[in-house]
Amino acid sequence: MCSFIFMMQMWGRFSLDFSFAQQGKCLELLGICRQVAVIRFLMNFWNPRVDPSLSAKDLLFDGVPVRVYQPKTPSAGPRKGFMFFHGGAGMIGSIGKRLRLFLPRWRFGSLEAYLFASVLFCSYRLSPEHLPPAQYKDCLAATIHLIQNAASHGVDPSKIIVGGDSAGGNYASVVAQKLVERSDLPKLRAQVQIYGKFQFIDFNLPSYQQNSSMPPLDTSLLGQLLKGSHVPDSMRLKYGKWLSPDNIPERFKARGYKQVPLAPYEPEVYRQLRELLEPDISCLFAEDSVIQKLPETLIVSCEYDVLRDDTLLYKKCLEDNGVKVSWFHAENGFHGMINFFKGFIFAFPGAVELMDSIVDFVKNL
Repeated sequence: MCSFIFMMQMWGRFSLDFSFAQQGKCLELLGICRQVAVIRFLMNFWNPRVDPSLSAKDLLFDGVPVRVYQPKTPSAGPRKGFMFFHGGAGMIGSIGKRLRLFLPRWRFGSLEAYLFASVLFCSYRLSPEHLPPAQYKDCLAATIHLIQNAASHGVDPSKIIVGGDSAGGNYASVVAQKLVERSDLPKLRAQVQIYGKFQFIDFNLPSYQQNSSMPPLDTSLLGQLLKGSHVPDSMRLKYGKWLSPDNIPERFKARGYKQVPLAPYEPEVYRQLRELLEPDISCLFAEDSVIQKLPETLIVSCEYDVLRDDTLLYKKCLEDNGVKVSWFHAENGFHGMINFFKGFIFAFPGAVELMDSIVDFVKNL
């Protein structure tokens, strides 16, 4: 349980909305309420606007809440189905609230995208009320339900895509890896990974050093655990081929990177945090035999993101195992940039390009 709590704290520092997080942190320090409760409360005031040409249905897929968006105009045939898992550190978000970050501003919230794909936003149980692996298990259950019942939703079961941002990207990776083991189901057509977290061993990669102070990301308070003392020597040897900084292109090391070795192994720290190194959380550590069966993938990374190098390492892992990979890198991007597509206080041209890359990828499958 200690490792699960640590993981949620870490993802919280990586992923929570910056302005809401700061307000929540102040109230938490004053002893009024928990930070996550404040963020959830504030987000409840924001509701998505839906294109009037679209239908929106709230359904349960094997008990998991899913919101399905489709054009009201009937399709000539089954559409692709894009099952999306939201970010929020596994602690915030729902199909009605977290998704306000996407629907008014994302082209998936307009008729254009739905002409070629049904978009399904999946909710899941939240931490700390429900500790991992509840989150990815809900995502997996909803995806299996969609595959098995695709026809009733106007979806082609051979053209289902999973994807997500931040923590949702991690869940999408786990779902894709679990489904390669299901010979009784049609294979996924693709996966979309938007600045996900794929490993919990090395927190001194170039992007962690370069971007640790970039809002809304702050790794400065995580202490000794981030030095890697939880990693046994056998795991360092086994996964070194994927985690080596040599796998990161030199241009990403230009901003003052200094290679830092992992701290000496401490068995007691490993005992408390060992779950973080399992493939169900650190997707990069799945067996090669599993990675080789993954579907075509779009990787999205941002330059000013501590998780940038996680995505670069996962990209190389997929490519080295023969998976077809498309890559979009936002040169001026930062973690959570998907939230600033348009219609918010700030809008960034790079976020428009990021969203266009996702839409084009799905459209051209």
